[in-house]
Amino acid sequence: MSQRPRPSRSPQRRRRGARSAPLATLVSLALAAVLLGGTDVGEDLGLPDLLGTRSEPYVVTVTPERLADAREDLASLPVKGRAPRTGYSRDEFGPAWADVDRNGCDTRNDILRRDLTDITTRPGTDGCVVLTGTLVDPYSGDTIDFERGERSAEVQIDHVVALSDAWQKGAQQMTPQERLEFANDPANLLAVDGPLNQQKGDADAATWLPPNRGFRCAYVVLMIEVKADHGLWVTAAEHDAMDRELGRCRTS
Repeated sequence: MSQRPRPSRSPQRRRRGARSAPLATLVSLALAAVLLGGTDVGEDLGLPDLLGTRSEPYVVTVTPERLADAREDLASLPVKGRAPRTGYSRDEFGPAWADVDRNGCDTRNDILRRDLTDITTRPGTDGCVVLTGTLVDPYSGDTIDFERGERSAEVQIDHVVALSDAWQKGAQQMTPQERLEFANDPANLLAVDGPLNQQKGDADAATWLPPNRGFRCAYVVLMIEVKADHGLWVTAAEHDAMDRELGRCRTS
C-alpha cells in the first residue's frame, strides 16, 4: 500500500542552521527498532548519527553535539513568570489536527504513521487513516497495541510543550497562523500512552517528567528545542529542572 510523505519540521523560527532530522522522529524510530527488533539504529534505518539507544536498561541517548545545542538553546531562552491563562482555549491554536502540510492526512494520523510500527490503514484512504499498530511508548517503556475505535484513547498524541503552557509563555503574542503551525509541529508531537498523557496535562518540566527515567534527557531536549524554535520562554523553576536533567544525560 502506498504511503504518503511523512511530515517535516517547519523551519519558521529556527535561529541556527537546520538540524538534519527532528529528534522526535529519531526517538520514535530508534525505540521501535531497538525494543521491537533489536536492530542497529544508525546502520539499519539509515539515520544520521544523532541518536543512540540502549535497551538494557531502557535508555534513549542523544549525541554530544545535540546536548551542546540544547545547553546553548536553554541558555538563550528568556526566563520569566507565567502570563495569565486568561483567554486560553484549544480553539486559539486552530482546529485540532489540521492538515497543515497539505499531504491529505490530518496531523494525528501523520504522527501515528510515524511513531507506530506494523500499522494497518483504512481501505480507500491512500494509507492515511491508521486502524491498528504497535507503539513502543517512550514515556513508560511499555509496548501498546493500538486499535482505532473504543480503544483509541490508549494511544494519544502528546504536545511535548503543552498548548496551555505555550499560551502562558509567549504563544499569546503569536499570530493565529503561527499558533496553528505550533499545534501541528511534528517536532513537538509524540504518540504516547494515553493515561500518562492525561496525567501530564499541561505540566512543564518543573512539574512532570516521564516515569521512564531513560527517556527524560531526550524529552527535555525536545522541550528546549521546541521552545527555542517557537520563541517561547521558561520559568525559573522550569529552567532549573531542564538544566538538572541535561546534567544527567547519557550521550551516544
